[in-house]
Amino acid sequence: MQDFISPGRIVLVPGDPGYEDELAGFQTGFAQRPDAVFAARSAEDVVAAVTYAAAEGLPVGVQATGHGLPGDAEGGVLITTRRMDAVTVDARARTVRVQAGVTWRQVVEAAGPYGLAPLNGSAPGVGAVAYTLGGGLGILAREFGYAADHVRALDVVTADGRLRHVTADGGELPDGAALFRGLLGGGANLGVVTELEIGLVPVTRLYGGSLAFDGRAVDPVAALRAYERWTATVPDSLTSSFAAVPCPDVPALPPRLRGRYVVSVRVAYTGTAADGERLVAPLRGIGPVLADSLREMPYAESRTIHSDPDFPHAYYGDSAVLSALDVDAVGELLALTGPDAPSMYVVQVNHLGGALARSRPNSVPHREGRFLVRVLGGVDGPARELLHRALATVEPWTIGRALNFAYGAGGAGAAGGRTGAGLYDPRTQERLAGLKSAYDPANLFRRNYGVAGVSSRA
Repeated sequence: MQDFISPGRIVLVPGDPGYEDELAGFQTGFAQRPDAVFAARSAEDVVAAVTYAAAEGLPVGVQATGHGLPGDAEGGVLITTRRMDAVTVDARARTVRVQAGVTWRQVVEAAGPYGLAPLNGSAPGVGAVAYTLGGGLGILAREFGYAADHVRALDVVTADGRLRHVTADGGELPDGAALFRGLLGGGANLGVVTELEIGLVPVTRLYGGSLAFDGRAVDPVAALRAYERWTATVPDSLTSSFAAVPCPDVPALPPRLRGRYVVSVRVAYTGTAADGERLVAPLRGIGPVLADSLREMPYAESRTIHSDPDFPHAYYGDSAVLSALDVDAVGELLALTGPDAPSMYVVQVNHLGGALARSRPNSVPHREGRFLVRVLGGVDGPARELLHRALATVEPWTIGRALNFAYGAGGAGAAGGRTGAGLYDPRTQERLAGLKSAYDPANLFRRNYGVAGVSSRA
């Protein structure tokens, strides 16, 4: 390994001071013990890590924020990228270049002064690059599509240790367009992306927030039925989700929510506040409101729409992209995962369609889906088994799964659990397998996405 350790390069092995701290991330439910950790500060550090792993025949994983842990690095090489945190905005071109460790919070803060916004998700602490490679279903998704749809260029270290610059037109490679298309939606299965250039949108403010109801005073299924009917009436400029959350009785929550089973609708709308009020008016008929945070807000406050937890914790989850929302079936799912379940579960239903349904030159699958159901729960065996039993209630309408919402289940957090079945449609899977054979025939990037080249060792 000494050949790959230059002055100033940080490489840690088990037992070294700082090894455990370097592994720490947002996800605490799964342990990983790589043979070596390369704490990258540059693309050259990533090249060194990949070259070393290839020489030793070791699998490679990448960790920025640790929201989805790379189980592939177990017994192999882990590249941590959080020190690669440069953000460069080109206001005239409406683009931003982000390095591999950048979070969406950093991009929102950098773009805001120029009257621009990224297509970030609900949690500001999520890594921008990994989120985008997995598709990127954001709070403005129905109006602008997936974050992956807006990428202009990628810098990627492939399994041969070469740093390549690829674009939709190919870049420096004859088949660079195919690699570009495979990386966007294909996740971390073809290389380590060190930097990407992505488009920004001219959004400075929103009408958004949430309406929360007591799930014991209001029938959650009736609330979901009202939500499903309401989604058929809204424009593409409104993106929303329905959530059911048993709130713990902890001081971190507002008193009115503590210990309650809360069902809520979250809204992000780029139209006027007056039109927003008119659009959400039918939702107020669901029942007495526990909490109402709907308001005009600067885009910098968009994180408050979902108010996702920002502290590390353990979780396991999976998802189902649906051709239609059968409310009775999802009602069964809610009954299984509700406040009387043996452990805590969080259920979210995202309204899809709009710009998400438009074909783009990338590998984001299942664009015909109309809704996405996501379930998060505990990491122990019984909790995981019940979670998958709950998702089985919507199997007749399931056309696939979402890579970014398969935490610990063969997707973005591949540390145990299910295989990659259902993450891609057959045509996309075949195309990605061809790229895998061409760019990583030894399966160095051993992501469990159900996509492997002809020489796969997974």
